[in-house]
Amino acid sequence: MRRREFIAAVAATTVAPLAARAQQPAVPVVGFLSTRSPEDAAVHTNAFRRGLEEMGFVEGRSVAVEYRWARGDYGTLPGLAADLLGHPLSLIVSAGDPAAQAAKAAGLTMPLVFIVGLDPVQLGLVESMNRPGKATGVNFFTGDLVGKRLELLCAMAPSVQRVGLLLNPRFGAEATDQVQHAMAAAARSLGREVVAQTATTDAEIEAAFAALIKAGVGGLVVQNDPFFDTRRRQIVALSSRHRLPGIFHIREFPADGGLMSYGASLSDTYRQVGVYAGKILRGAKPDDLPVLRPTRFELVINVQTAKSLGLSVPQNILIAADELIE
Repeated sequence: MRRREFIAAVAATTVAPLAARAQQPAVPVVGFLSTRSPEDAAVHTNAFRRGLEEMGFVEGRSVAVEYRWARGDYGTLPGLAADLLGHPLSLIVSAGDPAAQAAKAAGLTMPLVFIVGLDPVQLGLVESMNRPGKATGVNFFTGDLVGKRLELLCAMAPSVQRVGLLLNPRFGAEATDQVQHAMAAAARSLGREVVAQTATTDAEIEAAFAALIKAGVGGLVVQNDPFFDTRRRQIVALSSRHRLPGIFHIREFPADGGLMSYGASLSDTYRQVGVYAGKILRGAKPDDLPVLRPTRFELVINVQTAKSLGLSVPQNILIAADELIE
């Protein structure tokens, strides 16, 4: 082989792999904006990944995910959203009403897949539930479940006449008003009285519990709010210290020692969001993906906590429970 032919052959074998790599499609990048913390949301984030995998996308191989966590501090969300939008994203996932609103306000140019509790039409996220436009996701309709939670709490602790309601005003005036109105209506039908307290910091949670105990409440309902999720252990510890039976929206509360929870399955919801994200990555338009509402609801009871509070779990509650934690 002549010298010139040899050099050309070597160059060809070097350039060919580089050219092949250059022709490979870029891995899509998903932005993930959450009101919660990575530790608190670990189980549910894994469910999101399972949804992506159902559509053929494996994080770290066929899709990349850029995570941003507000850790319950909603004031950081605009900056986190702006930071995410500085990346070449294929779409953005927002977990929690404030996260979805921050993402929209940041001026999205890509599809949005959300998890929200309030009506996404009223929030201005979608045009309609069936033809949502440039965004879609899952709507928890959280306000509709407050009355059911109070009913379950009263069934578990029938002697309780005055019930405390813990709210976070930073979650949004509309969300807070919706919970208060639903709680008041349920309390009237059950012949109970409601005492509301707000909290936006650890110290305010302590103060709110002190005020509720001083007001003579015998039970507790906590607004389903990501800030309270990130302070779950503090809230459960205070409930235990004051012997206050409480009902919450996700099973993590009774798993950590709270009395009970009732709400949609967060794991299933995050999985559905992962599936929707995967469908969009495969070319589906958000407008063709109707906003989903949960179909699975979980009633979880910590039987040991009930015993420590001197409560007997009624037979009808035992039958209805999806999980009993001993």
